[in-house]
Amino acid sequence: MTVRKTAVLAITVLLLCLGTVLFVFRKSDEVRLSPVVVNDIAQSLAEQWDSLKDGSLPGRSYGIDYVVLDADGKFVAATGSGLNETVNDAVANRDTIVDISRGGRTYGKLILYNRTETEWEAYRVRLLWMSTGVVVFLVLLILLYSVYLDRKIFLPFRRLQDFAGRVAEGNFDIPLKMDRGNLFGAFTESFDLMRHELARARESERKANQSKKELVASLSHDIKTPVASIKAVSEIMMVKTSDDAEKRQLAVIDAKADQIDTLITNLFSATLEELQNLKVAVSVQKSSLLAGLIRSADYNGCAEISPVPDCMIMADALRLQQVVDNIVSNSYKYAGTSISVSFAVTGEFLEAEFRDYGRGVGPEELPLLSRKYYRAANAQGKSGGGLGLYISNYLMNRMGGGLVCRNTEDGFAVTVKLKKAEK
Repeated sequence: MTVRKTAVLAITVLLLCLGTVLFVFRKSDEVRLSPVVVNDIAQSLAEQWDSLKDGSLPGRSYGIDYVVLDADGKFVAATGSGLNETVNDAVANRDTIVDISRGGRTYGKLILYNRTETEWEAYRVRLLWMSTGVVVFLVLLILLYSVYLDRKIFLPFRRLQDFAGRVAEGNFDIPLKMDRGNLFGAFTESFDLMRHELARARESERKANQSKKELVASLSHDIKTPVASIKAVSEIMMVKTSDDAEKRQLAVIDAKADQIDTLITNLFSATLEELQNLKVAVSVQKSSLLAGLIRSADYNGCAEISPVPDCMIMADALRLQQVVDNIVSNSYKYAGTSISVSFAVTGEFLEAEFRDYGRGVGPEELPLLSRKYYRAANAQGKSGGGLGLYISNYLMNRMGGGLVCRNTEDGFAVTVKLKKAEK
């Protein structure tokens, strides 16, 4: 479809340029000198010689400008101003010079003005204006076509690039904007379907991991009970027996029971060690970094960002982007309102407060929001694993800062505390 539109546009421009050329080089309607006309004017002048006046010169109906000189070459009359009034000037301008005579008598000379130079000058001006018009039209056409290409081709690819970056970061909650009437509408729709499938796969994986953890917890509890019984029986038998060999054997049983209990406890708490795999490389960064991170995370474009105070902070840009992404995504997901971001310098910290205007959470839930797998009541029916604020709080602690959640009069706020770099 685009190829056809481009072909039609190219043919239209070609026909326009061709029409312009034909118009500029069209046949001139200027009056050409005819021997009959020249002879008629000369005879009329001879007949009226004694009563010639500028206003009554014959031959005006022919549209020819001319000058009349007497036999001595002196000016007599002319059809207009600006004409050549001497023979020398007429020769220089290549005017046509004819004798005015009758009955063998020569009265003077008729100088027919040569308008070729004037016509060519007018032609050159007309050609210049037409050429300028065509160039301006083509430039505007190219600009409009460039805007069209940017909106229909390059903009979808830029959106796709941003989308790929979010998917690479593991953020599957932000859909890819699509225009079904666009050339790449079906193409971008396929990528959004991929996002949906990846999100569903990740949710399935989360549920599987959660089931595994629940199974481990259940088995740990079930195994701890008989192990505790074995340990209790072995201790009772050790008290009752007097045989040293039996006491040594019972001591081995008791020690093995303790070993099994320790292994089960380690297995139960192993999931709590997963965060150790998240590497945090803290370095000195400019505070202006925050504005770019927030704009990158603001996929709805509804965040009002206050000016960021100029200072140096200790942060890992990659991990800080994860924290900002999670906070902004949670605001849009659970509150569904606009977001305002304000900054303040308090002591050794730069604080960034992300505030939405939703319903917030219950006061009793606030201390639990940063716990692993905890999900507040307002999360019912929405995707998520209860790990976002837990991981964000962990990352901020690793960067020497912190994360504080609170309800406000008209919504909910999350404050990110970033430690200032020492001077």
